[in-house]
Amino acid sequence: MKKNVEQDAQYAAELYADATREKLAEIYAAALLRACESTRESFADLWEEYDSFLVEACDAHPKFEAILASASVPVEEKYRIIDSLCATTTRVFRNFLKTLARRGRMDMLRAIRVACRRLDDERRGRVPVTITSAVPLDAATLAKLSARLTALVGGEPKFTVVVDPKVIGGIVVRVGDVVYDASIATQLNTALQEIIDRSAHEIQSRRDSFRNSEGN
Repeated sequence: MKKNVEQDAQYAAELYADATREKLAEIYAAALLRACESTRESFADLWEEYDSFLVEACDAHPKFEAILASASVPVEEKYRIIDSLCATTTRVFRNFLKTLARRGRMDMLRAIRVACRRLDDERRGRVPVTITSAVPLDAATLAKLSARLTALVGGEPKFTVVVDPKVIGGIVVRVGDVVYDASIATQLNTALQEIIDRSAHEIQSRRDSFRNSEGN
């Protein structure tokens, strides 16, 4: 019993730590968006700078990211590195990195970027929608889906498409914690029906191909 209590306590502590980290990421992300708005900097330019920094500096040089996050490296040295790497970036992004360095939060760069995307989507009225389909979806089909889903999700759908041939019925649409499947074809009308038809055709083609190979 004691062991179970200790495990529960450890789990609760880890869960709280994750929640705190996520909340902190949202606070920093919101501050960055406000700074961008107050200086009238382009959000598109800011996101490009942020993503470039993560890819070209952090992803390409993992040790560099560890140096920035290390508490043993003086803040002044981190400032020098940031000034050197971000000489051509906006002042907003440069100051943002220095704020993280000063407060010992450079290890949250990626979590803050995720929060920035979410807040920017909310600001623009975009709603994340994950579509799992049995077959790849072309641009025309996605456009039809977007038109049908806009009213359903209450905003502009922002699609993430996952192809999984094992999907039954051709398509699964996930909006937040809500999952819709092909049973809402009457609501999505023609767009979903086209996907279901294409999925059925694809499955039948595979069966025919399999039978022909067996016959040979």
